[in-house]
This record gives sequence, structure tokens and C-alpha cells, in this order.
Amino acid sequence: MMRLMLNSVIGVVLMSSTVLAFADAALSPMDIAKREYDEVMRLSPNIDNGRRVYTTCAVCHHPEGWGTPDGVYPQIAGQHRTVIIKQLADFRAGNRINPLMYPFSVPGVLGGAQEIADVAAYVEGLLMTPHNGVGSGAALALGAELYQDNCTECHGAQGEGDANEHIPAIAGQHYLYLVRQFDNIRSGQRKNSDPKMVRQIQGFTPEQEFAVLDYTSRLRPPAEKLATDAGWNNPDFPNFVRDPKRDLQPAPPVTE
Repeated sequence: MMRLMLNSVIGVVLMSSTVLAFADAALSPMDIAKREYDEVMRLSPNIDNGRRVYTTCAVCHHPEGWGTPDGVYPQIAGQHRTVIIKQLADFRAGNRINPLMYPFSVPGVLGGAQEIADVAAYVEGLLMTPHNGVGSGAALALGAELYQDNCTECHGAQGEGDANEHIPAIAGQHYLYLVRQFDNIRSGQRKNSDPKMVRQIQGFTPEQEFAVLDYTSRLRPPAEKLATDAGWNNPDFPNFVRDPKRDLQPAPPVTE
């Protein structure tokens, strides 16, 4: 299935890239992304169409939207739709660079503003894995202190994020994905990062980084957002072949 989807993507991505390269040349990537975000937010989502659009996303993020514990693909299930919309708009405009994601996000593959609205709403409603990837658990007390001092103002005490400010929910996210994004944000590789966060994390030592992200990965989303067990399959994709390495052993939650 992956090969068939990639062949389809390759067939349209060059045309889509050419269109994007010459469109709105006077605007910055940030301005282009913001304009598309605003356009999408004015639309009413169609969940049924979002289910169809998500077929493209399922190739990498899997039907459940759980991503991979190795950090290559994030868990997107249950994420605020405003966050999904903003990130898609940023990918499409070149305001966030990701060679793996870009070909799947261009209009020729994903669709236009309505398709973004639809798939974002669909993804927001997906149940999350109860067993995301976590770190070693060796320095959770330090991680808790660092999280309280540096992360709660924006991401919330329980990692719930802020839908109104399109700040991502990070509770239940894979530890290795958090590490990769932390490094990309600090280095400037992730262009659409909040400048305040970039400055805030510059002085973190490796020990502090791993501690706070391990703690973060163990924050639990609300019970109603979680699948009942790690073997749950999205019934909208009954014939999709799942990766047997998707399921992890339960990780000890954060305890006060």
C-alpha cells in the first residue's frame, strides 16, 4: 500500500510544487500559511469526507493516527484541530520543512482548504494510544520540576495544549518524537517554532532535556481520549495491514 501511495504522490507533487513556488511570490511563507489557516477556520468540517481524506495520512501515521514509537512519525490522534490545520498550512507554504510530510500535504494530493478542515476534524476525534513511547524514567523528579517551570504556561499542567492558540497537546506523545522536535526547535531547523520557546530551551543540558521530555511523555490525556487497549483498530480501515511493533507495553504514568 505504501508503494502505491508513493507512486501516486510522485505523480502530482512536481506539479503542485511548481504551482506553490510561483503563487503569492510577494508574501512570506508565514503570511501564506496564515492566510490558508484563516480560510480553513471559516469552514464547517465534514467528518465523512475527512475520513476519506485521511486515507493519504494513514500511510505513515497509520489508521489509528498513533504514529511510531521510534519518533519518525508523531501521534496525531486526538490533537487539537487548530494545531493540525496550522501545521498543514505551514508545511504547504514552506513555513515548516519536512521532506517526508511535504509531498503528502500539497494541494494535488491532500486537497484544498475544505479537505484540511475535514481531515483535521476527523483526526481530532481519533482515540489515542494508551501506550505511547516513553524514556528511561531515570530522572522524573527533575523532569517534573523543569516542566512546571518552563512548559505549563503554554502547554498546560497536564500537557493539554491550547486549541484557541493552536498550541499542541503533548500529553501522550512519543518520547523520541518529543526529543526530535525539541532539538529541531532549539537549532532553528523547525522554522515555525514559537520564538519564546526557542529562547527558553537554549540553555537546557542533555540531562535536563531528556528528563523533561520523559516526564512529558508520561502525562496522561483524559481517559475519554484514549483507546481502551493498545490492540484497538480504527474500524474505518478494516483491511489495513497494521505494524505489529505498533503496540507497546504500558508505561508507568507520572505520579505526584
